[in-house]
Amino acid sequence: MIGAIVGDIVGSPFEFDRGNKTSEFELFSPEADFTDDTLMTLAVGRALMDVAGDESLADEALVRRMREFANRYDLPKGGFGGRFRVWLRSPDPHPYGSYGNGSAMRVSSVGWLFDTLEETEHWAEISARVTHNHPEGIKGAQATAAAIFLARTQGASEAAKAGLKAYIQQRFDYDLTRTLDDIRPSYRHVESCQQSVPEAITAYLESSDFENALRLVISLGGDTDTTGAITGSIAEAAYGIPASIQTEAFKRLPDDLLGVVASFNAKLGRPAIPR
Repeated sequence: MIGAIVGDIVGSPFEFDRGNKTSEFELFSPEADFTDDTLMTLAVGRALMDVAGDESLADEALVRRMREFANRYDLPKGGFGGRFRVWLRSPDPHPYGSYGNGSAMRVSSVGWLFDTLEETEHWAEISARVTHNHPEGIKGAQATAAAIFLARTQGASEAAKAGLKAYIQQRFDYDLTRTLDDIRPSYRHVESCQQSVPEAITAYLESSDFENALRLVISLGGDTDTTGAITGSIAEAAYGIPASIQTEAFKRLPDDLLGVVASFNAKLGRPAIPR
């Protein structure tokens, strides 16, 4: 989950194709800040900790926490999409058939909280369906969570990456045969799962460490805070995150959001947040 937050912050200055498609950039520029991707990542993580595996409570908790976090930080930098803003303000919110990549960028906690791949994919669907109940929206969340789970349990060796690639291609019918060099020249800002999740996974597959993974995915351009969050969430599971990078990202989070991170770390038996 922390990897998604870091990826969101690092990618935020380059969203809407504001970068120049290079991996050589200041990792934490003065403009780098958290966006809706971080808010929704933490909202989902908080909701899943609230329900402690009780599926009957999940939908209500997810809706409540997402609306709570979004309304608390409803700022221009938040970047919430138009249909999601309507959902946030609805007196009776219902899923609206979205296949946007929001379901994938917010799912990372699922990849850590469950013990089997089957459970992980099931809860990824639960996390998506309260808004993104289109099959592609659900698939994007499931593929991302599955990649996190596989990276977490199998590691980052070439054999492990080959296994992850084969599973994602077979299970979700995503094309992972293109290289980043194939993708980069024509890739532009797009917000669908089907045109951002495969690219984000490919960036992880070509990476050598956590920072390199973020630099590679941001070099594609496009919806860089969201693809950064997706790639960062997988790369964290595979490589871990250097303490210095975590510390720099956490400087940009207010205390209430850091509190959710601390609770999640405690749930996983992790050490305290580095400062």
